Amino acid sequence: MPGRVDGNMRFDVLTLFPKMFDGILTESIIARGIDKGLLKVNITDIRDFANDKHKQVDDYPYGGGAGMVIKPQPVFDAVEHVKAANPDSNIFTIYTSPKGVKFQQSLAELWAREKEHLLIICGHYEGIDQRVIDNLVDQEVSIGDFILTGGELAAMVIIDAIGRLIPGVLGNRQSCQDESFSQGLLEYPQYTRPSKYRNFTVPEILLSGNHKEIENWRRKQAILSTAKRRPDLLKNVELTEEEKIYIREYLKE
Repeated sequence: MPGRVDGNMRFDVLTLFPKMFDGILTESIIARGIDKGLLKVNITDIRDFANDKHKQVDDYPYGGGAGMVIKPQPVFDAVEHVKAANPDSNIFTIYTSPKGVKFQQSLAELWAREKEHLLIICGHYEGIDQRVIDNLVDQEVSIGDFILTGGELAAMVIIDAIGRLIPGVLGNRQSCQDESFSQGLLEYPQYTRPSKYRNFTVPEILLSGNHKEIENWRRKQAILSTAKRRPDLLKNVELTEEEKIYIREYLKE
């Protein structure tokens, strides 16, 4: 599937609770991206596509069991409505689900590069009719090994993580490149003014003006922080022999 051709990113979200998205659309980085015309986020209420006067979108599960399941008809109609309104867009459809692949920085970066239009279906109740997943969904996605009351918060996480990677959304492109996970490592410690506060001081190297030494210090701190907190990440990071040595020495302490 081709990637974005216009440098922008569009998100369509199908949800039962559209007002939950008011905050992410009107505050902070995502709101600025929308204002700049770099991001487009459209929220659609699945209930608008219910075909009965009570706007019922769920029903009891076949075979029995607790809870309710979102019916296929309103979701099919909502998805088809979005696709009909965007006939020239390469839409990639996501369903937020604890059964999905884990959403990580690498996936956010991949989709920011290669996708132009993401359609996110927010699960709720006991889930959604499997026929929706089998016939409409390209990828089920989970943001972690825990259960939420609905997929809205997961959708916001996905929008935020991808949206901030679109060129121009962040004021400083370097901000994306230096963050935790962007290089496979956790981020190095950050400090700002004053250099001394309540007898707590900033590491001298950061005040030296020696950019090469500062870069080396930050790299080492990032590696040591990752070794201490998320050693599982190191298996995917290319390390020098020197870096491997001081990791071993650090872990012995």
